Amino acid sequence: MTLSIRPATSADLPLVAQFIRDLAEYEKLSQAVRFDEAALGDKLFGPRPYAEVVIGEIDGAPQGFALFFHNFSTFEGRAGIYLEDLFVRPEARGSGLGKALLAHLAQLCVARDCARLEWSVLDWNAPSIGFYKSLGARMMDEWTVMRVDGDALPALAAST
Repeated sequence: MTLSIRPATSADLPLVAQFIRDLAEYEKLSQAVRFDEAALGDKLFGPRPYAEVVIGEIDGAPQGFALFFHNFSTFEGRAGIYLEDLFVRPEARGSGLGKALLAHLAQLCVARDCARLEWSVLDWNAPSIGFYKSLGARMMDEWTVMRVDGDALPALAAST
């Protein structure tokens, strides 16, 4: 069995879109998927990409992906990498591909002089939490994610 990680290209857009849908199904959030595939492609592979994607393969067959982007720590004075999505197909779990994808992102962090690699995990997802902890990740229990979206976003934008 050969594991490999490669950057996604625009030709991978249908695959990336399917991985996102599969992840949403696993997370019981399929109803939240609203992207237009062409618009997603522009945001990932257009003139100003907002995120990067790598594809994880086993024996040359795509079995998972990671979608990530840079964030910035003012306290560190350095960039970091934020992992938005990580997904490995159920039949490929236990192969080491998830660890290989995270190790690849850690290598990018080191190569790009990033201060940290971070992501969110659903609190009910005990298998993933255990896996992440086994790799040295720690829970940031003192932090709570805040979000403005839907109708609240344009309302806030117009509030000045």
